[in-house]
Amino acid sequence: MSALLDAAAQVRPGEELDLERLAACLREGLGLDGPLSVRQFGRGHSNLTYLLTVGDRELVLRRPPFGSKVKSAHDMGREFRVLSRLSRVYPKAPRPLLHVEDEAVLGAPFYLMERLQGIILRKELPPGLQLSPADIRKLHTNLIDALAELHRLDLAGAGLAELGKPEGYIERQVTGWSKRYEGAKTDEIEAAPRVASWLASRLPREAPGALIHNDFKLDNVVLDPADPTRIIGVLDWEMSTLGDPRMDLGTTLSYWVNEADDEELQFTRWGPTAVPGALTRGELAQRYGEQTGADLSEVVFFYAFGLFKTAVVLQQIYYRYKHGLTQDERFAPLILGVHVLMNAADRAIARGTL
Repeated sequence: MSALLDAAAQVRPGEELDLERLAACLREGLGLDGPLSVRQFGRGHSNLTYLLTVGDRELVLRRPPFGSKVKSAHDMGREFRVLSRLSRVYPKAPRPLLHVEDEAVLGAPFYLMERLQGIILRKELPPGLQLSPADIRKLHTNLIDALAELHRLDLAGAGLAELGKPEGYIERQVTGWSKRYEGAKTDEIEAAPRVASWLASRLPREAPGALIHNDFKLDNVVLDPADPTRIIGVLDWEMSTLGDPRMDLGTTLSYWVNEADDEELQFTRWGPTAVPGALTRGELAQRYGEQTGADLSEVVFFYAFGLFKTAVVLQQIYYRYKHGLTQDERFAPLILGVHVLMNAADRAIARGTL
């Protein structure tokens, strides 16, 4: 099972850290001394994540991408504060250890947290991991229960009530993401303005605010190596805020591709959600409703918004590639995903079901 643990690799060129300054920071801030080695976790499109080994101690370091000037999008201090409070009441959140604001150390603020050793699933189940249909069903149930658990937290009691303004969250999100799409538009996608218009005209009555993760999916959770159906950690809290928790559910549903979905939508699948035993989107929503008592009479709105938002994220990345702001060839096919997700939202609205 150890071969299935999430592993770090060699640091990518151009993303190296100053080991001498980092070692001095670890000695001063955490009292850690000894040989320091650094490896890097898999490539994302946002903050960078490194594995530090100091003697027999392992830590995780998070820092903004090199060259990023948008500090509000990579606020290490805010992420550290969220985890500092959240980890006391939500054990699946990693425990943060040290926040360093001095940019002289690594060229940007960063923070350190405990390492959670476990399995992280990607698009397909890894070779060697055998999960029966009953195991898959249990894992998916545990995933949606972990989201419900997060949304049930007492914000005031946890010291999290000042992290955002939940009132008007749904309207701000619909308006904001619609504007982002127009600002990054490259192709004429017939469904896109139709979906944006429908969302703007069908804003549901808001539910009481909760702490929402905003990217809750299978590859952002850590599984227990001894029982891969059990979730021991939830990662990537950089987009967390206060808002209507059903918007968080909608994002999770937008990543969830059913076995019966067409081949185009299968292209957008983010994890093993279409394997034998998998819960469907409808079953996920039903379980969430049972765990939270949330009003899901307009769940299609939240699902359609999740698809729309994810499509806009891909559109923004593709825009940078299309206009030569990045040469990363991984981004070339993302426009196909924009088409697929916008069309999926349009179809969900038309049929009125998940």
